[in-house]
Amino acid sequence: MAENNQSAEATVSDVQKRIKAAFELFDYESNNTVDVREVGTVIHSLGCFPTQADLHDFTAEVEEDHAGYIHLDKFLPAMTKVLLEHKFSPIPEDLLLQAFEVLDKEKKGYLEPEELTKYMTQEGELFTQEEMDEMLTALADHEKNLIYYKDLISQLTIDPDL
Repeated sequence: MAENNQSAEATVSDVQKRIKAAFELFDYESNNTVDVREVGTVIHSLGCFPTQADLHDFTAEVEEDHAGYIHLDKFLPAMTKVLLEHKFSPIPEDLLLQAFEVLDKEKKGYLEPEELTKYMTQEGELFTQEEMDEMLTALADHEKNLIYYKDLISQLTIDPDL
């Protein structure tokens, strides 16, 4: 039994390290806070894809008194619970690959930022231009300015056993 507890604690610790690392990427002032508008991007970077309603509820739960920012102390336990309970289901790898392949009509193995922006801002649950700019900064190959989606899939999905 003790071995199981150690493994569970290691998992929590690993999950919390991943959450802190993702949070810190958007903590531009290095003060353990993130602008409330960045929360969706942080959550997406952890391989979770909540609906807009779920994202709104989560944000309301962790935002500091409607101050426009989120503190790591509130975000970390809430996000740890989300990941450990698989609340915002990650997209399975094969479905994500299929989705990219549908967008990649010419079967090039990559998407141009303009293509991805068009799809993400005009269809389905829409992203704002600001969200797209952040996403492209994180996802695009900086030398070629292309999105090689097969390389990204492992970053955008999480092991369901975690």
